[in-house]
Amino acid sequence: MYQKTTLENGIRIVTEKIPHLHSVSVGVWVDAGSRDEEPSESGITHFIEHMLFKGTEKRSALQIAKEFDAIGGLSNAFTSKEHTCFHAKVIDYHLPLVIDILSDIFLNSKFDKEEMDRERAVILQEICMVEDTPDDYIHILLSEHFWGNHSLARPIYGYRETVQSFDKDKILRYMKKHYHPGRIVIAAAGNVEHENLIKLVEDSFGNLAKNPNSYKRIKPQPQPNVYCTTKELEQTHLCIATQTCSLKNQERYLCGVFNIILGGSMSSRLFQEVREKRGLAYSVYSFVSMHTDTGMLGIYAGVQKDKLNAALEAIRGTIIELKSKPVNDEELKLAKDHIKGNMYLNAESSDSRMSRLAKNEILYNRLVPFEEIEENLEAVTGKGIQQWVNSVFKAESLALEVLGPINKTDIKVDIRKI
Repeated sequence: MYQKTTLENGIRIVTEKIPHLHSVSVGVWVDAGSRDEEPSESGITHFIEHMLFKGTEKRSALQIAKEFDAIGGLSNAFTSKEHTCFHAKVIDYHLPLVIDILSDIFLNSKFDKEEMDRERAVILQEICMVEDTPDDYIHILLSEHFWGNHSLARPIYGYRETVQSFDKDKILRYMKKHYHPGRIVIAAAGNVEHENLIKLVEDSFGNLAKNPNSYKRIKPQPQPNVYCTTKELEQTHLCIATQTCSLKNQERYLCGVFNIILGGSMSSRLFQEVREKRGLAYSVYSFVSMHTDTGMLGIYAGVQKDKLNAALEAIRGTIIELKSKPVNDEELKLAKDHIKGNMYLNAESSDSRMSRLAKNEILYNRLVPFEEIEENLEAVTGKGIQQWVNSVFKAESLALEVLGPINKTDIKVDIRKI
């Protein structure tokens, strides 16, 4: 059963009771992520996410870890381009304690200088790790180039120079601006009583003051082009990208179905053509990164240097084929069933249900029923996909990012000739 309450200070509480469970997953969500940072703040949201587990006025970092361990709880946090979440999963009768811990780290973290310096070193190592992982790093490069000077272009973890500049005052200023009740959602799924959670949240978060300042995100303009980063690697990595719809656009259902058909499954066109038929790549897939006001549809492949142009030609041919004729009913049904299957399998996890509650509230101010999602998926047609592909994959909107032991002159296939 889904329930929602908004506290006087603006914090929204959403719950879904699943009585047969003995656990509850709870998350404190903030509608703020790396895209909300100024250039000099790049990475600060991610830094805060790390620091909130490093000690409060009444709990040390070790005590926080021990308290979670003592109740058999699982706790974690993450930062995305648009959200930050601090969450935990515990046995249902430990909910009061977990709310006390989450509210303590959220409201009373000390941001001790020594702890900040230690965590700064950890994040700098994280940056090095990504840069040493080319199949991850190419996505960072793609975002930086595709979104240009916009904040969506910058990596979630920031840059070395910005991470080294963070101090307690800068963190507190950022949190005052973004971590206020109007942008906070507390979600819980499992064996949870809604009224009980309201009381727990009121007692812990109720005194958090409103912030009258409103923050508006600016929609980015993509920068389609051909980009090449030369680096001595065993493989050459490529990404092709184009702008697509936002999470609030009805076309998101069509985009989701198309992504499965293009490269989101083992039976997808790209997997079968590039890997199975031609043996050009071990890893090839398509992906969608949607945000509140825009999105990116992309294709990734990792190939040998001398197979780059053959892979580009195969990908280009796949897109041309999808533009030229509608997807048949059988392929369409398989893609829809794939999405529905994942949706219902994820629904068996209280963590997934908690995340779904929060994201739906932040994006749509309501819980979107599974039945509505199925109905919108069923409305997608092969002809509709064909028309949409022709509107999205246009010469002037495509970007190519290549990373590996090559130069730009080695790229012979113009993927924009579609």
